[in-house]
Parts: sequence; C-alpha cells; structure tokens
Amino acid sequence: MTKKTTRALSLFSGGLDSICATRLIMEQGIEVMAVKFVSPFFGYDILKDPEQYRQEMQDKYGIDVRVIDISEDYLQMLREPKYGFGRYFNPCVDCKIFMLKRARTMLGELGASFIITGEVLYQRPMSQRRDTLNIIERDSENRAILLRPLSAKLMKETDAELQGLVDRNKLLDFSGRGRSRQIALAKQFGITDFPAPAGGCILADPILSRRISMVYNGKFIVSQANMSVTDILLMLIGRQYILPGGGWLILGRNEQENIRLDELKEPGDIRFDIEERPGPTALIRRAGELY
Repeated sequence: MTKKTTRALSLFSGGLDSICATRLIMEQGIEVMAVKFVSPFFGYDILKDPEQYRQEMQDKYGIDVRVIDISEDYLQMLREPKYGFGRYFNPCVDCKIFMLKRARTMLGELGASFIITGEVLYQRPMSQRRDTLNIIERDSENRAILLRPLSAKLMKETDAELQGLVDRNKLLDFSGRGRSRQIALAKQFGITDFPAPAGGCILADPILSRRISMVYNGKFIVSQANMSVTDILLMLIGRQYILPGGGWLILGRNEQENIRLDELKEPGDIRFDIEERPGPTALIRRAGELY
C-alpha cells in the first residue's frame, strides 16, 4: 500500500488534542476519517443536525468527520466497567477501551490501516498514565495498530511506523497537562479558533453524575435493566422528584427545559402546563407503568 492510499481512522473528540493529532497525520499525505462517537453523556446534541457538525469541522479544521450514536451499547458498558469509576461516575478507562473496540470494527469498512487518538502521555491522571495506556491498547486489541501521534516518540513504534506508512520523525513527544505546545501546533496548521479545554462528559460532572449513579446503584425508581436512552436524557434536565406511590416527575426550570420536556415526551407520559400564566412544564414519566 502506498502512502497516497494509506487511510487512518481518528477517534475524534472534537477537542484540541484530537484536532492536532488528526491534522498531524493528514500532513503526511494520509487520508484520515475522523469518527465522533456520541451518547447521552457527551456530544448528544450533535444528533439534532449531524450534517451541520460535519460541515463545521470541515470548514474550521479541514477534517472529515462521521458522527455515530453509541448510546445503547454505552449504557450496557456502564453496568459493570472492569476498571471501575473515577472521582464521580466516569469509567474513563473502560470508556476508551469500548470506543477503540468499536473503532476497530470499522477499519475494514473505511479501508483504514490503523487508528489514531489525541491522547497525550500523563495529561490525565487516571486514563493517560503509561501503564493505563498499555492496558487500553491490550484490552481493546489494538496494540499494534493504535498510534498516538502527539506522544508517539515516547512510546513503542506501531505497525504503521514500522511499515513506513507513517514517518516517525514527523511525530511528536508531548507529555503532561499543558496545552501550549498543542496551541502552537494548531497555529502552524492555520487553526486559531479551537475549543477551550473542558472535560465534556456528564459522567464527570459532580451533580449530574450523581443522578446517573442512582440508576446503576439500584437507588432509582427505574432500574438499569429498564432504563432507556430517553430516560437518561430526562434525568439530566430539570428538577427531579419521586412522588408518593412511586411516580417520577421532572419539572422544567426555564423555557429551554420546558421545550426539551416536550421533545422527550413519549406515550405513557403525562404532561402538565399552567394555562393562566407562563410557568414551568412538568412531566410524569411512565405514568401508566409506575403508578
């Protein structure tokens, strides 16, 4: 395979690191398809208009992105992550393993030879230590084909480097939590409008993650076995109430949440509005089932 026909799959978060890693490989003349996985906990709003997101990534960064909803399988993974949770309800190691396994199944479809990520050695205390990165490679069965361009010179060579598909001399040795080198690299690519640093995962939010953990710890009215994606989305908005007799009520706190409750309403739910004056919308979830 010549370099002109070499393809890579980029596990793309949309953050500065994944942007830089993707562009760094593209600079070597390699065709890169970026894959953006979304779930109720990260990136879900993109599903309202994935084409708009794809166009934005192309216009801003010159990156071709495919958006894929992994919600159902992700909820299953949360039931019993092998490596447990971080400070809150964030299963960072199992999350990365899960995504890389999913990405690996797409290589044939995309005609890609290897996978790249924006991971930087020692940037995150739980999931980007050297020993943890090795575990992620091993358990995702991607050890030989997983390239981390930003820290590649600090790691063992991958098949893509050994086979001459990627020039290792043009890869980097980033390490630690700083962003100055990534910002400088982005500017070399002509990118100045890059996202601010943020975790971006609701499972690492100290308040919202507590709501989700109640489901998986058996402390909520809906069990994890019966929990749907829509249930999760409803848990992330409004004020939450467990009613006498076992009902689940969500109260909108503003117009945006009222609209969202209406969007998420399903058969079997009961909606309440104040007719006389503007006010909150309330939704009793699964009214026929829980009462």
